[in-house]
Amino acid sequence: MGILEKIAEIEREIARTQKNKATEYHLGLLKAKLAKYRAQLLEPSKSGGAKGEGFDVMKSGDARVALIGFPSVGKSTFLSLMTSTESEAASYEFTTLTCIPGVIEYKGANIQLLDLPGIIEGAAQGKGRGRQVIAVARTADVVIMMLDATKGDVQRELLEKELESVGIRLNRFKPNIYFKVYNKVDQISIEEVDRLARQANSVVISCGMKLNLDYLLEQLWEYLSLICLYTKKRGERPDFGDPIIMRRGATVEHVCHRVHRTLASQFKYALVWGTSTKYSPQRVGLTHIMEHEDVIQIVKK
Repeated sequence: MGILEKIAEIEREIARTQKNKATEYHLGLLKAKLAKYRAQLLEPSKSGGAKGEGFDVMKSGDARVALIGFPSVGKSTFLSLMTSTESEAASYEFTTLTCIPGVIEYKGANIQLLDLPGIIEGAAQGKGRGRQVIAVARTADVVIMMLDATKGDVQRELLEKELESVGIRLNRFKPNIYFKVYNKVDQISIEEVDRLARQANSVVISCGMKLNLDYLLEQLWEYLSLICLYTKKRGERPDFGDPIIMRRGATVEHVCHRVHRTLASQFKYALVWGTSTKYSPQRVGLTHIMEHEDVIQIVKK
């Protein structure tokens, strides 16, 4: 039985046990065990490997975004605000002990958002759970570097150094695309907010005040290079309720493969309505590049 399973089992036993004088000692032992196992989750892997227990999260949705940052910068609060997932948040460090997945629903896309445990200085050398955190971050399409705006540039410089040291070359194409999110801007001066907002690849927000979250989602969509496409059957209206989410630069052939694995081999031509064509509709072939909110009708042989 792994550490996570042991933690879950102890939590269930604590919930089942009635609190009274007779069970006081037993509950104390359970809580001590729970504290010990949770502490172990913050220790580096003894094998030195990059994969850590609790971090093997199945990739799902149309894109994966990793939240990475130092403890208590607001990642758990951000996850709770942007998704329906509750990640335990508290005003002390190391609240998040495992990788918490959530889903952002935006423009018809399902974007998997991972709240990773707070990274600490020395992660590349295995300090804390840094190696496991970074291993998951490398599987993401975009990395959001969550920073505490009240700390100025100190956290950013330390975190960039840690990521670079393990081969995450910042903003040098996928999978190393990232942008900085400065949280808690309600606690700093207007001048400092303006300075941070003007930095390259930066967004300023306040989870506590729910400020600028809409703009953050817009920027995330752009960084992920996603487009939304709609299919249409002959003689019917487009299905705007069930969009196909693709990457910018996707062709008609990519759409065929997404709809059905044999559709490309049966393809005759497609009719496309939207900004990617000169006429609406326009007859196109497999190599035609689609654009955001195009409508496509595929005609088979």
